[in-house]
Amino acid sequence: MSATAARAAPKAGRLDLGDQQLDYHWYEPSRPGRPSLVFLHEGLGCVGLWQDFPALLAQRTGCGALVYSRAGYGNSSQIALPRPLRYMHDEGQDVLPRVLEQLHLEQFFLIGHSDGASISLIFAGTPPTPPGLKGVVCLAPHVFNEESCVVGIEQTKARFLEGPLRTKLQKWHGDNVDCAFWGWNGAWLDPGFWYWNIEEFLPNILTPMLVIQGQEDEYGTARQWQAIRDQSGGPVELLILESCGHTPQRQQQQATAQAIVDFVEANI
Repeated sequence: MSATAARAAPKAGRLDLGDQQLDYHWYEPSRPGRPSLVFLHEGLGCVGLWQDFPALLAQRTGCGALVYSRAGYGNSSQIALPRPLRYMHDEGQDVLPRVLEQLHLEQFFLIGHSDGASISLIFAGTPPTPPGLKGVVCLAPHVFNEESCVVGIEQTKARFLEGPLRTKLQKWHGDNVDCAFWGWNGAWLDPGFWYWNIEEFLPNILTPMLVIQGQEDEYGTARQWQAIRDQSGGPVELLILESCGHTPQRQQQQATAQAIVDFVEANI
């Protein structure tokens, strides 16, 4: 990405929530008074795996940006395995509200990828609607399990066991690499997780949403964004990207970033 040298370096910190300690980066706003952007990573993600995307959006919107690693990921504290099958509910209804409160983020957009998008939907769809929530951006979201997702996760498990994927992820998760992988993989491949479904939250979401999904998403079909479009209580914008899989922020970064910038500007 060009012009990265002009972007301000983030402030690194650690949130102590009592039962867990979370590694985070904070990008200061360049235009005071703007809402913050809060990034929620995928099931194998962390602060570092967002790469330069939060800095890019902070620069282009003038907003402050918070990026944090959930417990069991990156440099955050470890968790006990197996994860409960309701772990995304726990993140959206318990952990995220505490993060926002501790950092005093009163006006904000959520930008979630994959698991992070599902957590964002749970948060936004749990009454009462947080008064400071300006909008939700969902990158490759899941609202229910489906066969293509299970197949994709089984293939990822095989790649992890073969070794190279574990080595790649260890660069980002360090000592948390096995915790991060098996916490996510074990939950999604648990037979009980076939019935995981968060469609019940969609009618309660009254804030604007932007859903971005690749046409070649290996973990989800068009049924995901169609469910959000058809069942949500508020306005939903869609961006379906050609030649794009499960990570629009990397595979189609420019188009994804521009759509988010336009969405933020329209809903401040």
